[in-house]
Amino acid sequence: MGVLSPRLDKAIRVAAWAHREQTRKSTDLPYIVHPFAVMTIAAKATDDEDVLIACLFHDIIEDVPEMYNREQMEQEFGPQVVAIVDGVTKDDTIKDWRQRSEAYLAHLRQASDGSVIVSASDKIHNLQSMLIDHETQGEKLWERFNAGPRDQLWWYESIAEVLDSRISGSVLAVELRRLIDKLRPIVEV
Repeated sequence: MGVLSPRLDKAIRVAAWAHREQTRKSTDLPYIVHPFAVMTIAAKATDDEDVLIACLFHDIIEDVPEMYNREQMEQEFGPQVVAIVDGVTKDDTIKDWRQRSEAYLAHLRQASDGSVIVSASDKIHNLQSMLIDHETQGEKLWERFNAGPRDQLWWYESIAEVLDSRISGSVLAVELRRLIDKLRPIVEV
């Protein structure tokens, strides 16, 4: 990532403001840690500013649209950023975890390259966090999720399969596979 542009700086501020009342699941960490980490991971694979901004905004429409809605996002950052974010936003009308996950995977297979990079970076950070938390919390970790450990393994392996077909060999696809290899023995005990 090069010099911080005024537009990217503004996006960091907007994301911090929109997520200001949130913390990471079952922690006291400010939520903004996650979008910022996702952007940092994505910066290893792209310098496309729209993709990096979408990393910062990837959970806003899904989690806090009342703080910063799609229309504001489009007006301030453009339709491309919104399209990338839409490409990684889960369909909350589907209540069943597995069905919602499968719909996300089907959508991701057709999504823009920018959305694939954002999704990969998001899943890498989530899996990194999960592995770190497992070291301190052990099996209690699984209580925070809507799906158990085997379903979590299925989820990450399914995302990796999409990455293998879309961005095979990229630093992001390789890193996600490396982390899945660390998750597998934890789940299959």
